[in-house]
Formats: sequence, C-alpha cells, structure tokens
Amino acid sequence: MTRTPPMTVTRVRLWRWRRNPLRRHSDVVEAWIVLVGWVLALAVGVFAGMVAARSSDAAFTAREARLHPVSAVLTDDAARTPAAGTGYDDGRVWAAVRWTDTDGSAHTDRAKVYPGAPAGTHVTVWTNQADRVVPAPVTGAAADLQSALTGALVAPAAGALVWGAGWLVRGRLIRRRMAEWDEEWKQIGPRWGNFSGGRG
Repeated sequence: MTRTPPMTVTRVRLWRWRRNPLRRHSDVVEAWIVLVGWVLALAVGVFAGMVAARSSDAAFTAREARLHPVSAVLTDDAARTPAAGTGYDDGRVWAAVRWTDTDGSAHTDRAKVYPGAPAGTHVTVWTNQADRVVPAPVTGAAADLQSALTGALVAPAAGALVWGAGWLVRGRLIRRRMAEWDEEWKQIGPRWGNFSGGRG
C-alpha cells in the first residue's frame, strides 16, 4: 500500500506587489490601474444601471400622469378579423370611437378594440392633453420589468466604458515602458556584446 504524500499549501501572492528586485515602479502602477479599473467598472456599472432603471420608472410614471382614461362608444361595428401584415399584431382591430369630455364637448378618434364588437359597445380608451387617443400607459409589473431591463442593459455598457478607459491608460503605460526598455537597451546592448566576448 502506497502512502499519499502530504499536500503542501502554497500561498498565493500578488506578484505585482511582492518584493522583487526586477519589479519596477511601472509594474506597481499597472497593477493599481487594473485593480482600480475593475472596481470602478463594477461600481459605475451598478450605479448607472440603478439610475437608468429609476429614470425609466419615472418616465413611465410621468407619462401615466399626462394621460387619462375615458369611456368611449363605438360608432361603427368593429371588423371581425384583424388586417394582415400590419406589423405588431395584438389581435385587436382599429375602430371609430366617440366620447364626451367633462365640459360636454364631443370627440371622435380611432382606437384599438376587440374584433367583432358591435356599434354602441362601451370601451375604455386613453387620451392625452390634446384629446387624442394614445396607447395605454405601461404600468405595474410591465413597467417594473421594462425599468429593470433598461437598468440591466445600461449597467454592463457603462462598466465596459470605464473598463475600456482603464485599458487605454494601461496600454499607454505599457507603450511607455517598452520605449524606456528600448532606450536602456541602446545603452546596455553594446556593452552586453563585450561581456559575452563579442558573441552576444
């Protein structure tokens, strides 16, 4: 029976911060750029997502405040089948409706109703401040879902933008380091050939 050698646990050390004679100041700066870039990307992404979600929710609330529902009556029989090829189809058809305002003035417009509804059917429509029929406002769970999706789309985009900025700064630092190495090699290179007996 063979004995299993004991497992040795090695400590993981962050090489850019540990003491090393080959470590340069630019290595430490690069490590901080990477760390701060990731932290900022995460923080900015979360913050931007929350702001976008709240702004979207506020927009839905503001639109709902500008609209109001009214009870209208169909002036004609609604078509029995929706027209084909009209893009987004929710199963309803356009029909003429009429309603009376609180001041007694009558209005007419076209609204989406269920197919086959006879003339005289009472329907609820949403109108704007100009007394025109508009789509119903997004409220409740649908508004919450759309606000959450808006935040979920904005968050990674904002985080990626910050991360990209950090990546550009890091790339510039690396190019500067390479230029410094080239300058140093121009000074050390000729002497290196002498150290190797002219064979380097």
